[in-house]
Amino acid sequence: MAKRTQKAGATAKFGPRYGVSVRRNSANAMRKKSQSYTCPICQYNKVRRRSVGIWHCSKCDHTFTGGAWEPFTRASTANQRIVRRSVEGSSETDLVSLAAQAAMDYETIRAKEAGVDTDEEE
Repeated sequence: MAKRTQKAGATAKFGPRYGVSVRRNSANAMRKKSQSYTCPICQYNKVRRRSVGIWHCSKCDHTFTGGAWEPFTRASTANQRIVRRSVEGSSETDLVSLAAQAAMDYETIRAKEAGVDTDEEE
């Protein structure tokens, strides 16, 4: 005979209380919280949660902040991108404009070498 119920897992302690969707969401949060993640420094799967938003790698002893349930969130990724751009001093649009300017300079030099009049000389 087939089983009629699913295994409740970590949310079995709630029993039938609070509803299915609440228990499912809390199970996902608990699963994310207790899972081990990859360290951004040593690239080993040794990062565990110490407390809310505090994550620690047991291999390289690196402690960093992150999300409440996951060490890397969409917001933290965006913030890291912004910090990296400010440190490097250029953004993607700056790089595109620099590449476009370099292409225009190259074409101007080629035109001068070929003896063709350009709009800038007029």
